[in-house]
Amino acid sequence: MAEGAAGNEIAALGREYAELRPVVETVTAYKDLLAQISDAQTMLKDPEMREMAEAELTDLRAQLEVSEQQVQLALLPKDAADARPALIEIRPGTGGEEASLFAADLLRMYQRYAEKQGWTFEILEQAETELGGIKEVVARVVGDGVFARLKYESGVHRVQRVPETESGGRIHTSAATVAVLPEAEDVDVQVNPGDLRIDTMRASGAGGQHVNTTDSAVRILHIPTGIIVVSAEKSQHRNREIAMQVLKTRLFDLERQRVDDARSADRKSQVGSGDRSERIRTYNFPQGRLTDHRINLTLYALGQVMQGDLDEIIDALQSDAQATLLAEMGA
Repeated sequence: MAEGAAGNEIAALGREYAELRPVVETVTAYKDLLAQISDAQTMLKDPEMREMAEAELTDLRAQLEVSEQQVQLALLPKDAADARPALIEIRPGTGGEEASLFAADLLRMYQRYAEKQGWTFEILEQAETELGGIKEVVARVVGDGVFARLKYESGVHRVQRVPETESGGRIHTSAATVAVLPEAEDVDVQVNPGDLRIDTMRASGAGGQHVNTTDSAVRILHIPTGIIVVSAEKSQHRNREIAMQVLKTRLFDLERQRVDDARSADRKSQVGSGDRSERIRTYNFPQGRLTDHRINLTLYALGQVMQGDLDEIIDALQSDAQATLLAEMGA
């Protein structure tokens, strides 16, 4: 028990060091530039060195402006969950079978993005429709800065296209919801066993692809919140682990939302607010156009985006969030 606590403390210190190191390096570089500028200004007094010093000062002052911005960004308040793994939950919204097919497209998009980032993408729970769409999927993503990059994906994703099931060629609009949650650690959430109702049941299989003949699926009900988690892998022991981890993550997310709502009762940042009822993005397939409504970003590169090229969108969302924080701090 003590060894486990010590290990958690060491891991926490390691994360804190990793977070502080770039801040220290940025501030050190800024101070170094100030020292170089001071030296160059001293050189101005020497007639023989004046011309060279003036040229050097012009370059150093340009570097200083960039460095000042980097220091401001480095000192912005950080989301403590940014470095954590994340759970992605995708569900179809309005639009029937077409919404389920679009949910499957979003799953593939995030899988490809994770692959490009060198992250691990593990599907924990997936229920499919007969046509290959998705009723619900929960995936775990592990890697450097996962939640920091993916948290902007939470919300309603709308698609406009001609469905495969449409014979008349008409464009339909449907939607899917995405929720990205930072994975909970044991120290974040204490679950009272008395608050749980755990049932085992027969797994029905994913979209009829297989039927598990043993009662291995696990269903956990968290009575105080009404949250229900189901895991239907082949191993009942593994299902309990998965279901408990997903439950803790959802409870941790509830607490984060409660704290955030209390902190920002008088103001709510448009980007990264975690409001999953908000329509954040439209994917228009006939025009090959993607629009992120939070920052009025439009890209005519929908094909590349669906192949997992999300960096341009996420970079823009991060920049907007940073600009909002700087404005709120009066920077």
